[in-house]
Amino acid sequence: MPTTKPRYTVTDTGELSDQLDQAQRRWPEIKDRKDLLLKLTAAGREAIEGEASDRARAVEETAGALSGVYEPGELERLREDWPE
Repeated sequence: MPTTKPRYTVTDTGELSDQLDQAQRRWPEIKDRKDLLLKLTAAGREAIEGEASDRARAVEETAGALSGVYEPGELERLREDWPE
């Protein structure tokens, strides 16, 4: 069927084969390698989303923690000592 979306061809060799083997050990109930690939990509997406959420939470928790520590214009004074 015609599509404007990209198609991907991957071969179950090398690093991908190793990753699928590891996924097979993690999810032994999934026997089909294509289903394992989809499960592995979903797990990767969840990990990325989790990392982004953790970073955002850390920024929120520490935002303003150093307010009032530096005098107004201190950054500009420090930069005067930096070489060009």
